[in-house]
Amino acid sequence: MLALTACTTATPYQPLNQGRTASGGYYDEQVEANRFKVTFAGNSMTSRDTVERYLLYRAAELTRQRGYDWFVMADRGTERKSRTYVDRPFGPGLYGYWGPSWRYYGRGFGWRSWDPFWGDPFWDSNIDVRTVDRYEASAEIVMGRGPKPANDVRAFDAADVLANLGPNIARPT
Repeated sequence: MLALTACTTATPYQPLNQGRTASGGYYDEQVEANRFKVTFAGNSMTSRDTVERYLLYRAAELTRQRGYDWFVMADRGTERKSRTYVDRPFGPGLYGYWGPSWRYYGRGFGWRSWDPFWGDPFWDSNIDVRTVDRYEASAEIVMGRGPKPANDVRAFDAADVLANLGPNIARPT
């Protein structure tokens, strides 16, 4: 049941660590004294909006942990990783793709053939094609003390971000 849970649970707000129930999480890297690269990676059940929200929350949390009051997102981006899966109801077995076929006589048409795989390029009408998306958002942030820069739309007050986004952050159980 644990393996099933891992596939059906969106990534909670957690540090990136292998072996957790839900894959994904945040990690950060210090670039300079007040500059960090912050990243949040979600699994296939985590929406782009959630990944970007958790990134913003992590940037604010890291800013406060380091003793700063505000941060500016100097650079920011979200990457989508897509993977397409094709599931067929059966595949090559002992006899390859051998399957049933019949011939019958149709009055007025003569001998005819029936093959359940004829006419379909995928050999079956029950083929399942699905695309799975995973999102990873990253930002380079610069932290500062005192009031945030008034005219910079990329500047965030860390305490305000934590207060406003905090109630909607899902943590691991």
